Amino acid sequence: MNNEIETNKILTKKDIRKAAFRYMFMACNAFNYENQQGTSAVWGLGRALRKIYPNDDDYLKSLNNQFKYFNTTTWMGNILLGASLAMEEKDGLAALDTVQNFKTGMMGPLAGIGDTLIWVLYPTIIGSISAYMGLQGNPTGAIIWLLLNIFFLFFRFKLFDLGYNSGLKLVTTLGEKINVFTEAASIMGLIVIGALVPSVVKMKVGLVFTTGKVKMPIQTQILDKIMPALLPVALTFVVYKLLVSKKMTVIQMIFAIIALALVCSFFGILTV
Repeated sequence: MNNEIETNKILTKKDIRKAAFRYMFMACNAFNYENQQGTSAVWGLGRALRKIYPNDDDYLKSLNNQFKYFNTTTWMGNILLGASLAMEEKDGLAALDTVQNFKTGMMGPLAGIGDTLIWVLYPTIIGSISAYMGLQGNPTGAIIWLLLNIFFLFFRFKLFDLGYNSGLKLVTTLGEKINVFTEAASIMGLIVIGALVPSVVKMKVGLVFTTGKVKMPIQTQILDKIMPALLPVALTFVVYKLLVSKKMTVIQMIFAIIALALVCSFFGILTV
């Protein structure tokens, strides 16, 4: 098995390092609302994929596949992109669907882990300790913060290696079962996204139904009684349908929602 893996290796350790560095450098710099980190993924993996696909047409197919929507915690993105390289290195164009399903299924769950541990807990705890020490005139806090960030920079390279090595093992040991794994990951990702809707999307009706001496707030006394977060779910569904049908672009949708919020807020239809 190991010999079979070695014969399929095209990329060197240097190629893997370059891909990791290029993605890490551009992960948020090329961020956009159309495909989020898709541009960064193409920039990061471009040179490594060129070695895998010397044929121009094959190379373009791979780049277009990587250019699709991709968004996760940048640290976790290292794992997914490393695994993507390993899969394409082994199976070439035959792995494109698997790569896309794998990224789509795993980016949500991994973002939940990464956002919690890396974007919330780490800066909150370590940053608070360092800041408090700095306020007391102790430079140790700033030194600790600097050293930890340098350490985690190298750790991110290791995460890319982990994804690359695990990607090889994932393909060679699971084989056709990879589709079951990615489908399960997709279901988990949908559950995570579903749970985020009521906590992230805010939409509240400010109108009050009045008849005689009876006043009934539509939001709390009617809509919330039917289903809490009914309007955020409905808005999310409408936005999803419009984007999937390609009747509106992401940028158009953003401006449309801003305009709708301003108009409805002005007339008191929506409130905070």
